[in-house]
Amino acid sequence: MKKILVLHTGGTISMQADSYGNVNPSADNPMNHVGFELDDIDLTVVDFFNIPSPHVTPYHMLALYHKIRDTAGQYDGVVITHGTDTLEETAYFLDTMAVPQIPIVLTGAMRSSNELGSDGVYNYLSALRVASYDKAADKGVLVVMNDEIHAAKYVTKTHTTNVATFNTPTHGPLGIIMKHEILFFKTAEPRVRFDLDQISGTVPIIKAYAGMGVGDGIISLLDPDKIDGVVIEALGAGNLPPEAASEVERLMQQSVPVLLVSRCFNGIAEPVYAYDGGGVKLAETGVMFVKELNSQKARLKLLIALSAGLSGQDLKDYIEG
Repeated sequence: MKKILVLHTGGTISMQADSYGNVNPSADNPMNHVGFELDDIDLTVVDFFNIPSPHVTPYHMLALYHKIRDTAGQYDGVVITHGTDTLEETAYFLDTMAVPQIPIVLTGAMRSSNELGSDGVYNYLSALRVASYDKAADKGVLVVMNDEIHAAKYVTKTHTTNVATFNTPTHGPLGIIMKHEILFFKTAEPRVRFDLDQISGTVPIIKAYAGMGVGDGIISLLDPDKIDGVVIEALGAGNLPPEAASEVERLMQQSVPVLLVSRCFNGIAEPVYAYDGGGVKLAETGVMFVKELNSQKARLKLLIALSAGLSGQDLKDYIEG
């Protein structure tokens, strides 16, 4: 029999809609009243948090990691129910931590428990199936939604309300959940893992746009004494308007790390263009290009690296690796 730890954290999967259609947190998590015939699974269920996912911070993510770390050896798998707005960030954070090599699965819902077509119970059951599946143990932290299994590193929320909201651009899902079987297509790449006891820092995200830096000087408004780094969603393959590129260079001259990803949904940012503001020129000034992460995950990657004490070439190698 598999011993599975379930950590409920709140989110739509634990909420109910009132008579006006407004969805609100419930003090009594409806997932605790779900009846499954799981003869081969022994559940330990903990209401760890009960907050909407926009309220989740890296401190909550770290607390989840510490709970999983401190119970190592006691369970065969972990399921975390979570609000979908920041689910991918919590999943990525945990995937960079020194978690035990057991299936760790995050899931949620797009419709509350009493809405027509609610997906919470089904996603919860699917997550329990994956968490108790031996072949899921070496796949990294997983996100299970809508019959698909995604790698925490790559998955992202793509639709505001659709139950098929979670997708993995460029790569596609790691596997699928069938009626009677679980099928994996691929394995996530191994990654550096950290054992953190604290996390801190301020790293804003700025999205590039046409005319950025012409008259607005938005990057120059950042106070280098009050931030620990910045992530920029650049244009295309990794380019900025020339005025914005000049602002970035001034920021880096004050020892502020600048990370760059693309604002495009698919593809990977890389230094290709050598014109003013192009990726080649940005890389020459010290901007770090982050492979295969969106901006919200790149932000966490920098926060984790700085909290782990990385700096200089070690920081660059990790960020760009």
